[in-house]
Parts: sequence; structure tokens; C-alpha cells
Amino acid sequence: MEGAVTESLMNAADRWRPLTELLQALLERVAGELPGCLGAGLTVSHGGRPLQVLATAGVAEHLLPAQLRHGGPVAVADATGEPVSTDDLFGDERWPALTGDTVPGGEVVRGAVALPGFWDENGAFVLSASLDRPPGSTTLPVLQRYAKLTEMTLVVAETATAGDPDQMLDLLASRAAIEQAKGAIMAVRRCSPEEAWQTLRRASQEFNVKVRELAIALVEYLGGHTATQPAGTPAIHAGAEARHAAERLWSAFTAVSS
Repeated sequence: MEGAVTESLMNAADRWRPLTELLQALLERVAGELPGCLGAGLTVSHGGRPLQVLATAGVAEHLLPAQLRHGGPVAVADATGEPVSTDDLFGDERWPALTGDTVPGGEVVRGAVALPGFWDENGAFVLSASLDRPPGSTTLPVLQRYAKLTEMTLVVAETATAGDPDQMLDLLASRAAIEQAKGAIMAVRRCSPEEAWQTLRRASQEFNVKVRELAIALVEYLGGHTATQPAGTPAIHAGAEARHAAERLWSAFTAVSS
């Protein structure tokens, strides 16, 4: 799918101002729930494009651009697909080029957490927070709770900016299929939604099939019949390769759990 939601939002700021204001409010709420939080931010990418800053609150206005230039938890989380936490943001050897001198107000920042996520087959985001202390036991869970809301907001934005009604319907159908497959994976692996999504993505890459086709194939394999898809949306058909991938994937799950 051509055109990232970031470009749509940034190139049509007036049209999408309510959405950017919503994201700003979301980040401010995240910051308000985290003790010692100095700022929160949202970076996004689509179709393999580099991360871009979409919304910030507090010190993230300066800290996120610095991380994209010099490295940091946000860049590492995006590259690895795993949450990243640090007790000493500017002293962490994982990103030596990032120093307090590069960030206005950086002298008060200590800890940071970055949580990666996805909103479609090609769209990724990182939700992050910066603190005046090391992250606590509740820091990551708070970000995880808001990650789902962030994901849904970006889905709405991507759907609205698609322009072509057929494209919008494709997006909605894909989303429904992926959510069903994620639910099945979460049930058998007892994992989080993020882990289930990562599992689908890795399997789609390994077997060279689209995520949405793998998702439908997995749902149909488990149900033993054609999957029910949203009325009025284009049907997603799983080919032989997707069905084979689904069978192999589920066999691996059950072998591990047995």
C-alpha cells in the first residue's frame, strides 16, 4: 500500500488536525500516569520507510529527533521489535552517540522506555516515555495499555487517508482477519497481542506469504471451514502456500505446547 499515514497527516495538517490533537492528548495522558515522566512520544514508519516523529509531549519534542539521529531506545525497539528499557539514557553503551548535550533539557532525563507495535502489514510505531528516574514496574504496562489505543487510532487514520473506497474495504477486511488469527495464537501460546502479531509477521516472511492471507488460512485451518469475513468487504482468499504455512505454523505451536 502506497503512502504512509505520516505523510498524509503531515502534508494535510489542517485536514487531520483533530487526529494529531487526539494523539497529543493520548501522549499527555500517558505522561500523566507515569511517575516522574518528563515526556512521551510516538514515532511511526510505513512500507520500510525510516521512522518519523508523529506526536510528542514534554521533552520528547527534542528527545525523539535526537534519538532518530544518534540512536536510542526508540531506534533499537523499532529495529528489534522488542521493548527497550534503560536506567541511564545518556550513559547507555548501546547508543554512545546520544548524549545530554544533544537534547535541550536533557540534563534532567534519566530513564526511558520504548515499546514497538504495528497497525497493519507494513505500518510500525514506537510508543516511548522519558523519565527523571529509572523505569518502575508499572512503566511498561502503562505503555502496553495505551499501545492498543494508539494502534486503533492509526488504523482509523490509515483507513480514512486511503481515499479509494476499495482500499478502505481491503484495510478493514485485512484487519478483521489478522485480529482473528492473533486471538487464536494468543490462546494457544498464552502470549500478548504484540507477541502474536510478531509471530504472524515472522511466519509470513519465512513462508513468503502476505500476513492477511496467512491469517485467513490459519483461521480456516482451525475452524475447518471457510472463514466468515466482514459483510461488504472484498474476500481474502488464502492460496495453497498460505494454507501450507498455516498448517506448519499451527503444528509448531501444538508441538511446543504438548
